[in-house]
Amino acid sequence: MASNSQYRRWAKSLKNPTPVELPSGRWRCQITVNGKRLSIIEDDPRTAHAKALAIKADVVKVRSKPQDMTVREAIDRYIDSKDSVLSPTTIKNYRKIPQNNLQGIMGTRLGDLTQEAIQRAVNEDAKKLSPKSVRNAHGLLSAALREYYPDITLRTTLPQKIRHEIAIPTDAEVAAILAAAAGTDMELPLLLAIWMGLRQSEIRGITWDCINGNILHIRQAKVDGADGPVVKTTKTYSGDRKLRLPPYILEVISRTERKGEYLVTLSGQAIYKRFMRLCQSLGLPHYRFHDLRHLNASVMLALGVPNRYAQDRMGHATDNMLKAVYQHTMVETRAQVDDMVDAHFEALLHTDCTQKTENH
Repeated sequence: MASNSQYRRWAKSLKNPTPVELPSGRWRCQITVNGKRLSIIEDDPRTAHAKALAIKADVVKVRSKPQDMTVREAIDRYIDSKDSVLSPTTIKNYRKIPQNNLQGIMGTRLGDLTQEAIQRAVNEDAKKLSPKSVRNAHGLLSAALREYYPDITLRTTLPQKIRHEIAIPTDAEVAAILAAAAGTDMELPLLLAIWMGLRQSEIRGITWDCINGNILHIRQAKVDGADGPVVKTTKTYSGDRKLRLPPYILEVISRTERKGEYLVTLSGQAIYKRFMRLCQSLGLPHYRFHDLRHLNASVMLALGVPNRYAQDRMGHATDNMLKAVYQHTMVETRAQVDDMVDAHFEALLHTDCTQKTENH
């Protein structure tokens, strides 16, 4: 089997159409036949190129019936049709599914696809993949089938969802994290996540002109797409917001060297890995960078900040997320609540039960 570098050398030598490597490792040639744009996707760039030329020359007939497409072809075609309307991150994750999930049916024609075959493929995935991964793959399959082969009705039994217990650092752990990051290129990203409650993509999307005095305008986000970083609008309309920067963060920003257009130049992977190593060096549990946003929301809830104001600061369209996800308490706060409840019932244990009320 040829290596990836050899495939790329072949692809460079092929023209009209030139094969393009997809994130999945497969190769795509796009041609226009009878006014319709077609994508020919194969494992080998030479095969994709040869098939594209054959179809264009009418040597090979285009599959005109949806049921003649394989599951993989239907999913690839569905993704191609959505690549301009879905987020780059979503498209990137979709591209991985045909390579990693439902391998037992990827080569099956839609016309031959059965519910039993789908269930067996799901069962195999469930043995080695998380319930979330299995459900996401089945969701993409379902969307592709609705588009190209709606005759089949799915009644697949999927693995049960696993409840994710959100873990957030304690106050002592946050103090240790910030002290260890002081003076490094992780100090500012951590402050913006912990103190301001920003998403990683929002932090990466801040340009120097987003700062006006002590006001920070969150107006865009930078995410990792299939072909590199992509700048997009905020996740929701409410995500476009202005926040007041505290003097301490302003001082850190004033000491930050300008290395280009963006305030934070670290990639998403760099932020994740450096935060993970930082936690390990301090002997802390594994925390996701996004858990720092949960921390910010929890602090506001513990301080009694009304949901409406917390919602505005976090950039949520509604307070549903606060209610459904962020209504958890920090360890210290939970301990205080436990102490109060325990004290109440311990006092009842020492109540003189011989005393009678006036009614008895």
